[in-house]
Amino acid sequence: MKINADFASRVVDLPSATSFVASPAAGVLRRMLDRIGDEVARATSVVRYAPGSRFPRHVHEQGEEFLVLDGSFEDELGRYGPGVYVRNPPGSAHAPWSTSGCTLFVKLRQFAPDDLERVVVDSGRARWHPGLRPGLSVLPLHAHGTEQVALVRWAPGTRFDTHTHFGGEEIYVLEGTFGDEFGDYPAGSWLRNPHLSSHTPFSRDGALIYVKVGHL
Repeated sequence: MKINADFASRVVDLPSATSFVASPAAGVLRRMLDRIGDEVARATSVVRYAPGSRFPRHVHEQGEEFLVLDGSFEDELGRYGPGVYVRNPPGSAHAPWSTSGCTLFVKLRQFAPDDLERVVVDSGRARWHPGLRPGLSVLPLHAHGTEQVALVRWAPGTRFDTHTHFGGEEIYVLEGTFGDEFGDYPAGSWLRNPHLSSHTPFSRDGALIYVKVGHL
């Protein structure tokens, strides 16, 4: 299976554009954003667990990264509420479930082989930092090699200079509406801008985004 598998192309997936489909586990649905492979795949997805649903124990041979969007996600190592970011490194394993139901933004099999740190960040308790422009607040989540991952909050009316993304950029809009000269992207939108692409982003009404750069 291949979904948005050309990393040299710009991709925009609005929340109304892609439906959730069933996974092999009962009660677990997936909105597939990009994918190379079948059930074992390099994948970016929004995953929804119904209350009481479970996923069988599995090994993340090339790592797993997820951000809890709502509800509560659980595994043998802990319970993760809204806004918690987790990186499970290559070779890690778990058998996750959700007692009350949850929604996750998930990236699978996208780690560098030597990126072996397990990371857990609660964005509701962590320290945010001023961004490069007034109106921006940044919470760094992880960095390895050229890859950097962060949450960025945009105050209403904030604009950023035109810039070029060496190694590409990926954005998932968590709250509000994010924009650039190519369009407006409400909460639930996913964007992937390829290596050496440029844009001039802004937010008229304010936004919170997940952003990863330098990984494409």
